[in-house]
Amino acid sequence: MGISKGSAQWTGGLKDGKGVMKPAHAPEAPFSLGTRFEGQQGSNPEELIGAALAGCFSMALSLGLEKAGLKPSSIKTSADVQLDKQGEGFAITTITLTNETSVPGTNDEQFQKIAEETKKGCPVSKALAGVNITLKATLAR
Repeated sequence: MGISKGSAQWTGGLKDGKGVMKPAHAPEAPFSLGTRFEGQQGSNPEELIGAALAGCFSMALSLGLEKAGLKPSSIKTSADVQLDKQGEGFAITTITLTNETSVPGTNDEQFQKIAEETKKGCPVSKALAGVNITLKATLAR
């Protein structure tokens, strides 16, 4: 398997500094203290983690459904990443995945089982094993 690459650069101190995060094959995402903690325009590392988990889950769910003989017509997943203060620092404590999938020929019980297995098994979920990941999956009709 290949190696995926990303990089980041930061200039300045914590309060007055700014940086960019750069996936190897995607646009830069600017970030700063303000974009991370004060709602200013830009991105933050937690958004990229959320996007990575949502993307991995969606792709893996497609595979899980296909293995069950089902062909999804659409899979939409978002991730809410909770960053909390812990002691002197911060920690990602919870990630809530919200998914809506349209897949003909299944019922909610079968879909929920596949979705839960996917949440546990996708590579990014495994990398985030120390974080509480919850899933709200909806079978669209």
